[in-house]
Parts: sequence; structure tokens; C-alpha cells
Amino acid sequence: MIKDIKNSDTSDRSVIIICLVLLIGIFILDSLIPLGVAGGVPYVIVVLVSLWSHRPKLPVYIAIIASVLTLLGLYFSPSGGELWKVISNRLLALFVIWATAVLSLRWKAMYLEKEKALSQVKVLRGLLPICASCKNIRDDKGYWNQIESYLKDHTGVDFSHGMCPDCVKKLYPDIDLNDGK
Repeated sequence: MIKDIKNSDTSDRSVIIICLVLLIGIFILDSLIPLGVAGGVPYVIVVLVSLWSHRPKLPVYIAIIASVLTLLGLYFSPSGGELWKVISNRLLALFVIWATAVLSLRWKAMYLEKEKALSQVKVLRGLLPICASCKNIRDDKGYWNQIESYLKDHTGVDFSHGMCPDCVKKLYPDIDLNDGK
């Protein structure tokens, strides 16, 4: 357990370092490209890389930093392009950064939820030796178990008992099931 935490911390540090290097590199590239080019869009890559971290808020922090750097790129990039195109491209970049962050976080949450659900599912596979008369099941050790206890032990399923109408007729012929209707 402690080893997993240490590996997780090391992995998170690596992801953070990669994100910081990418952020700096993209900012430098953005500041060298003339205005009018959507230089902020590559920050989406950093948001996606941040999903490798076990820290759930890291993509949000990266999106915030990427947004600030996208806006700073407006001031540090060489002039060029028409103002409305420059502003449109920066707004587009901000939209893409945040859409990626939100959708990626939603996907990650759904993925983790699915993984948690799958970890709680037990599946029986193969052939089960079952008695043709009493319906008991023979386990791996050769013992015969009631089907309910076998399934509960191997799948975690709980049972509630009742009787189907055919069995009520067979076991209790004096009871008319249609009297209550």
C-alpha cells in the first residue's frame, strides 16, 4: 500500500514536470508566432497529459494556467493579423482548453466509476455440477451446497424467498390464488 502511494507520488511528480515543461514550451512557441495564429490551442495537449495524474484537480489547475498563458501570449507575441481575428483565435483557444478540461474530467470520473463497479462484480464461469433433483451444487472440494449459499459465497448475491404460482398450486392445492382478485 505504501509502495503504491510512493509510486503514485513519483508518477504525479513526473506528470506535473511534463506539464510544466510543455506549458513553458508552448508559451515560448506562442510568443514567437505572430498574432492571428491560434497559438493557445496546443495547451489542450497539456490538459490531456494532466489526466495521467492521480490528482483530480490537476487538469483544472493546468487549464487555469493555460488560459493565463494564452492571454499573456496576446501581449508577448509579435504583432500581425487583424485584431478581430486575434481576439477570435484567443477566445477559441480558451474555449477549446476549457471544453477539453471539462469533458476529460467527466470522462475520467465515468471511467473510475465503471472501474469501481467492475471491481465489485463477481462472475461465475464454466460448468457448475448441479443435482438434477434437489438442485444443490457441488463445489471444488466435492461438497454439495444449496444453490443459494453457493451463489452467495461466489457472487455476493443475497436471496429473498417466495413461491411461484405453479409451486403454490402443487404444494398447497387448497389455496386459490384468484380469490384476492
